[in-house]
Amino acid sequence: MRFLHERLPNGLDVIAEVGDAAVSTSVGFFVATGSRDESDAVWGVSHFLEHMVFKGTPEIPGDEINRRFDAMGAGVNAFTSEEDTVYYASVLPERQGEAVDLLARMMRPALRTEDFDTEKLVILEEIRMYDDQPPFGADDRCRAAFFGGHPLARNVLGTIESITALGADAMRDYHRHRYAPGTVVLAASGAVDFPALVESARRLCGDWQPVAGPARLGSPPPRAADRQAVERIIRPAATLDYAVRMVAGPGENHDDRYAARLLGMLLGDASGSRLYWSLVDTGEAEHASCQHHDFLDAGLFVTQLSCDTADVDRLLGRIEEVYGETMAGGIATAEFERARNKLASRVVLGGEKPLRRLFEVGLEWSHARAYRSVADSLRIVESLSPTDLDRVLREWPLDGPAATVIAGTGG
Repeated sequence: MRFLHERLPNGLDVIAEVGDAAVSTSVGFFVATGSRDESDAVWGVSHFLEHMVFKGTPEIPGDEINRRFDAMGAGVNAFTSEEDTVYYASVLPERQGEAVDLLARMMRPALRTEDFDTEKLVILEEIRMYDDQPPFGADDRCRAAFFGGHPLARNVLGTIESITALGADAMRDYHRHRYAPGTVVLAASGAVDFPALVESARRLCGDWQPVAGPARLGSPPPRAADRQAVERIIRPAATLDYAVRMVAGPGENHDDRYAARLLGMLLGDASGSRLYWSLVDTGEAEHASCQHHDFLDAGLFVTQLSCDTADVDRLLGRIEEVYGETMAGGIATAEFERARNKLASRVVLGGEKPLRRLFEVGLEWSHARAYRSVADSLRIVESLSPTDLDRVLREWPLDGPAATVIAGTGG
């Protein structure tokens, strides 16, 4: 793998991880903006704007965009998170130029008022649908309880009230400040023609004007919730209860990021973990997991449980027992090595997929202006020891202040 980087005169970074053995190309624009960057007045605008980008440019209607990607045989999509909005396509190498051309033009959407008004109805329906389907928004409600008044508490979709009140001019202003060269990265992975990628960027993005926008981050969020918080969401139509529990963990900028990821895998992977053997393999829970999620300057250990209503409180107690036993008794060498081998395998196997590497390389550069190869990540994983996991358990105790949301019948 070769990493290549060039910065245009206007400040736009163009990066690529080139794989000589790759047979496909993935390209994407990484925009350093998400729900965390929104004020109350524009809550939900990042995700709404993602939809509007696909509604067309001044020259290309939205349906024509879809037809052009279809003609390329491209796999194309986008997503919005708390800290990023990403637009991407996977194509055959000979289609690289076409894909970059279309994605770049989409980054300057028309944002027509009539499209805005129509798409607003779609967003409002999406919010209602999300709140009406399992797990009934429990994850967002739990994160809101954990982070309190910090912007990381915002869910990505916004609310019925915030989207209803949002105006097209506010979205246009948000786009002007957030989709500028300093906050956008063009990334590619796989079978990449880097000189052609840079030339496309110069031709299509070279006249984008830098904009002095607001700082993308406020103060670091609190390390943990101020208090133990438990909330129940009553949904009479539910057939199972869904519980989400969050405690603090290391953020993306912390050296223990990989150790925390390994600890989450050991505790709550979909197979072969402590929660799996204790709750899922026994047939008591449909699902029980623990994962480490990291943001730029904050992290979470997220526990998720789905089970019969009558069992939810008892099984949450069982999960706390598993965590307590882990903190008190430590981790045996053989169990640690099994989990580390599993994580190492996933790092390597993921490294063989250009789209997976596009996300990893693009987000790492967008967040930290740094590059980490698959070999770098593998060396970090292989250097971990049980001592590292013990340190994470001490510094971020799993029995620390937590937020818990249970969604179900309430029976």
